Amino acid sequence: MKSGLIIALFLLMPAILFAQHPVSGTVRDSVGEPLVGVNIVQKGTYRGATTNIRGEFKIAATSPMATLVFSYIGYSKIEVPVNGQSEIDVVMKENVIELNAIQIVGTRSFNRTVTETPVAVDVIQVKDVTEHSGQVSVNQLLQYAAPSFNSNKQSGADGADHIDPATLRGLGPDQTLVLINGKRRHQSSLINIFGSRGRGNTGTDLDAIPAAAIERIEILRDGASAQYGSDAIAGVINIVLKSSVNEFTGSVTTGISNADPGSNYDINPDKSFDGLTVNTSANYGVRLGQDGFANFTLDYVSKAKTNRPTDPDAFDVYREKFGDASANNFAVYMNSAIPINAASGFYIFAGYNHRYTDAYAWTRGADEDRNIPEIYPNGFNPRITSTITDYSVSAGYRSKFNGWDIDLNNTFGSNRFDYVIKHTLNASLLAASPTKFDAGGFQLIQNTSEANFSKFYSHIAQGANFAFGATYRIDNYQIFAGEEGSWKNYGGLYIVGTDTSLRPAGSQGFPGFQPSNELNKSRTNIGAYADAEFDLTQEFMIGTAARFEHYSDFGNTFNGKLASRYKVTPDVSLRGSVSTGFRAPSLAQVYFNSSFTDFVGGEPVEKLIARNDAEITKALGIPALKQEKAIDMSLGFTAKYEDFTATVDAYRVVIKDRIVLTGAFDNSDTTISAYFPAGIAQASFFTNAIDTKTNGLDIVLGWTRYMDNSRLNVTYAANFTDMSLGKTIKTSDKLAGKEDIYFGRREQLFLLASAPDSKMNLTFDYKMNAFTTNLQFIRFGEVKLENWDGNIDKYRAKIVTNLAFGYNVSKNITVSVGANNVFNQYPDQHDAGLTETGGNWDAVQMGFSGAYYFSKITFTY
Repeated sequence: MKSGLIIALFLLMPAILFAQHPVSGTVRDSVGEPLVGVNIVQKGTYRGATTNIRGEFKIAATSPMATLVFSYIGYSKIEVPVNGQSEIDVVMKENVIELNAIQIVGTRSFNRTVTETPVAVDVIQVKDVTEHSGQVSVNQLLQYAAPSFNSNKQSGADGADHIDPATLRGLGPDQTLVLINGKRRHQSSLINIFGSRGRGNTGTDLDAIPAAAIERIEILRDGASAQYGSDAIAGVINIVLKSSVNEFTGSVTTGISNADPGSNYDINPDKSFDGLTVNTSANYGVRLGQDGFANFTLDYVSKAKTNRPTDPDAFDVYREKFGDASANNFAVYMNSAIPINAASGFYIFAGYNHRYTDAYAWTRGADEDRNIPEIYPNGFNPRITSTITDYSVSAGYRSKFNGWDIDLNNTFGSNRFDYVIKHTLNASLLAASPTKFDAGGFQLIQNTSEANFSKFYSHIAQGANFAFGATYRIDNYQIFAGEEGSWKNYGGLYIVGTDTSLRPAGSQGFPGFQPSNELNKSRTNIGAYADAEFDLTQEFMIGTAARFEHYSDFGNTFNGKLASRYKVTPDVSLRGSVSTGFRAPSLAQVYFNSSFTDFVGGEPVEKLIARNDAEITKALGIPALKQEKAIDMSLGFTAKYEDFTATVDAYRVVIKDRIVLTGAFDNSDTTISAYFPAGIAQASFFTNAIDTKTNGLDIVLGWTRYMDNSRLNVTYAANFTDMSLGKTIKTSDKLAGKEDIYFGRREQLFLLASAPDSKMNLTFDYKMNAFTTNLQFIRFGEVKLENWDGNIDKYRAKIVTNLAFGYNVSKNITVSVGANNVFNQYPDQHDAGLTETGGNWDAVQMGFSGAYYFSKITFTY
């Protein structure tokens, strides 16, 4: 009998092991409001799910006796035994958070939470933001969601028209580290030469990552080089990809811009509306085996140009076409985990993005030496088009051994930028010139290998976490030449009366890279870190971190961090940190070189940007680039009283030896003209020229009130920033006395204009049954820039109003309509012949596209 029972159990064992018990339900807060994005995991497995916009979830448990773990930022983790039930409704309580297996940026402890960190961390649920803004790019989403984040579309800025430069806390685009799922993201291959933000900097192309693939974005507003390495001076942006399964989410968004700024602006619009935008996206996750998952996202964005041409009766017209570039952007992303057992498994996430962008350059007049009337009788507007190919793959293995969390990872990324110039010509070829040229481009490749180890000790004080690890990274930067006609001078003459001169060479709008510009350069760096966090008491914690890195091109750097948090009461905490940081010079800053035609006050000038090791650079005594060094300090508090919450954080960031692009030295200066290559009128260089000090304040205030069938959430978020420059411009001996050119007031003001002096968001979010309304006021502070006449163009503070309405048509369909910049606000107008852009505005504040009206429909099944 016993043997028969044993045999029966043996035969039934596979069915028992692989049986599935479906469980569904709803998760709400203590007042009955559905919670979106709650993580549900079957205890002891990788099997999980998340709640949808109605707080609903479905999960296939492996046993009727399984236990489900519910966790959500800002709420207590709870464990619920299934006990054979097929429907479970859960109520989660606020204040205490246990996000086991979820690591928040800024800490390596799995037992720390976003509200318990000693530094400021913003967590932005992307689904919530996209419903209210209608924006389809990550840069523009964050522009309106995070006051410390600033990004503007550029115009007339060559490559910067195609990849938007972005900044955090008013520092450089390359002083913010971007992670995906906690792993370092490669930067763009583009270095910004023109435009009002990030001149001389490389940044990360956030718009290569579709919003539809993102669960949440964590913004660490504190220096973190001792934890994460180079670039994390201003902070860290961590993008967490979706991991949901058995749920399809699709959306279609359409939008259009108001092309008429109104009678207060001297603009001659050629239509009433432009900039038509269409975004379609789809996301779906599948189960891999018993407990793994694979989540996939497809995303396509089509955006037409905007045009705000100057009225010829008001100003001289330097650009007949002025506005945002058009773009067609396709992306596919994948996030997956493949467990081996309950304690270990593999993971992989990857993405591919292909973008074609088309931007207008400055207008060429009919009678200029840059035009051939036989080709363009009325002059022409060259178009700089680009094909940007971005892809990455990150794969790793996670496990537990003797209480240690182990993470072994390799991440590869590439960003390639190819220029094709259309509706152009090479004037030196006269009437035989083609009107389209391949102008070459550049590429950045990065591979990072790392090993990370972390362990939590509950018996040390009130708990302690220790972590250490090592990284090895290879960076490669390439420049490849364009076709010969895009850069060569074929000797064509320009004849006016008895005057004869050579016509300009190369494709108008953007001369191609020459064979002499080509390069293929690499470097390596190795790093090691250790950090520890101690909860000395239930109220007081302290964290430390240290990191050493060696770079093959400039040597060693060592950085440290000390951070602490003290709970004055259960609802009030003080927090602060001090750290040192660094940023290695990018390979683009070291090696980028190009000859091109620039416009100074509307007049063409042949310019050279020389690489750091070029003969002219060495001859003028400009030293080899070295790392930027920083000291970050922050002090703040968090508080909660009933329905009201507050966080206030003051910060200071002192940076030594910032790398900048100098002003243009002219070959008319006889003391240096002998060093200039033939045909070059002006030359600029990358150099460690300036020290800066940035003081700032971040404020986030929130108030929520629940009523019978409705909820009102009011949020005020603000960033105040003040940057000052060091008294000394670090010039070379041969260029002494030329500080006004080396890094003069015009270039200094571009650096100071990395962000407005303040940016404030006031948001009212109201929900009643199936209806939602979102009203937002954004105030952009004042910006000052120097125009080509040497005078100051002041852009006064402006307020932009956003308004959106949403309605749940059914449990599966949501419709939203609204407008960003409802009242069609623009920056103050200035003389188009004297601005950096050649239009009536520089690329500041809310930009120059005006009101944007949108509609969106979302499907969830």
